[in-house]
Amino acid sequence: MQKEIHPENYRPCVFKDMGTEDYFITRSCADTRDTIEVDGVEYPLIKMEISAASHPFYTGKVKLVDTAGRVDKFRNRYANRNKK
Repeated sequence: MQKEIHPENYRPCVFKDMGTEDYFITRSCADTRDTIEVDGVEYPLIKMEISAASHPFYTGKVKLVDTAGRVDKFRNRYANRNKK
């Protein structure tokens, strides 16, 4: 293995799925300001919008995520198109 090619801050981090509150610990060098305590040990926290715990491909469930009401606005606007 070549020396001095890896980042200096490669350390264990917690990746947390904010939708399901699931988390896993793995090594990363991503910068973060947040921390979390897991089993009495404090880790850097990296927040994720979606992971294998919440992605429809892995869960087999279709979940519609709409924070701004865009889907409802689209349905209301085009609801009467095919009703002629």
